[in-house]
Amino acid sequence: MSTTTGAFIAGGIAACGAVTVTHGFETVKIRLQLQGELQSKQDTKRLYRGVLHGYGVILRNEGVRGLMRGIGCAYIYQIALNGCRLGFYEPIRKSVTSVFYTDPSKQILPINILAGASSGILGAAAGSPFFLVKTRLQSFSPFLPVGTQHPYRNAWDGLSQIYRAEGVKGLYRGVGPAMVRTSFGSSVQLPTYFLAKRRLVKYFGMEEGPPLHLLSSTASGVVVCCVMHPPDTVMARMYNQTGNLYRGAFDCLWQTVRTEGVMAVYKGFFAHLARILPHTILTLSLAEQTNKIMRRIEDRILPEKIKENI
Repeated sequence: MSTTTGAFIAGGIAACGAVTVTHGFETVKIRLQLQGELQSKQDTKRLYRGVLHGYGVILRNEGVRGLMRGIGCAYIYQIALNGCRLGFYEPIRKSVTSVFYTDPSKQILPINILAGASSGILGAAAGSPFFLVKTRLQSFSPFLPVGTQHPYRNAWDGLSQIYRAEGVKGLYRGVGPAMVRTSFGSSVQLPTYFLAKRRLVKYFGMEEGPPLHLLSSTASGVVVCCVMHPPDTVMARMYNQTGNLYRGAFDCLWQTVRTEGVMAVYKGFFAHLARILPHTILTLSLAEQTNKIMRRIEDRILPEKIKENI
């Protein structure tokens, strides 16, 4: 196991590799979530009719650049989020476990869930301004706009405009549902991954390696998507709003369900699944490798006293 700093760096690098591959599906997901915002089904004009249709429409009209809008912010957000999520998960888990058990390496599911949620909340809070700008950049389309449009030139322009208009408070608009969303996802991502990994080893005799990482990551990704998507929809709408369309997360949820129906919170679910599955698989599989590399580097440069406490 790497140090907390080493795990933070390894997790951030792994997540950036994953987001490069999956960012286009995130763009489609956000536009599907914003499509028909606070409109009845009868009044909604479906510019994007699903994952593949949305991907194709954006690619034809806006090119690869349209699909990759906000990628710079996505990298910074992923470093903050997954650096915290993968970097602080194990220290939090060990600290809480040691309060109740003599062996801190003991795996206790409720404690694992708490550690996952806590590390996710830290990451969401750290990266929230960048996710805000990323969402607004991805929702913007000069051809087929949905939701409120924010014509920022780039990420820095977006951050500057928000800060000038609304101050620091504006940069952290929607941080509440972002923390809920990420705590939901993080509370199940790593525990599900490690649980699936242990079960596959125990019952199917699988050995450490890419196939084990792939299957464990897939199980984790499906569970994460199911749990995280409703707060993800609320967060996307709160991030993209101008003014005070929603008074808060619960008001956004209530208005969405009342106007569009209960299943509106699952708009863009399959686009989310198309993003989260490869993203989770790549992040966790790459994290296994980057952690090994980081540990080898730390073995060479860290004093023995520090390595004994890892």
